[in-house]
Amino acid sequence: MPTPNSKRNYKKEHARQYKTDKQKKDQIKKVQTRREFEKNGRVKKKDGKEIDHKKPLAKGGSHSKGNLRVVSRHTNRVKSKK
Repeated sequence: MPTPNSKRNYKKEHARQYKTDKQKKDQIKKVQTRREFEKNGRVKKKDGKEIDHKKPLAKGGSHSKGNLRVVSRHTNRVKSKK
């Protein structure tokens, strides 16, 4: 963890977080989906909402529109801890 006087190395953090091609592709899809929902007026920047997968990707869910919904950040975080 950086000290208050040190600068964060964002490139290093990003490289550590998105190592595999699958992680990179999932992150790109996440950003694209968020932008699409913003265009359609379903979410706004900094509104505390997130795009949630009804059936998680880890359990065989997809990025299809039928598997996506808008929920609050809190709801999505609580769901992930189950």
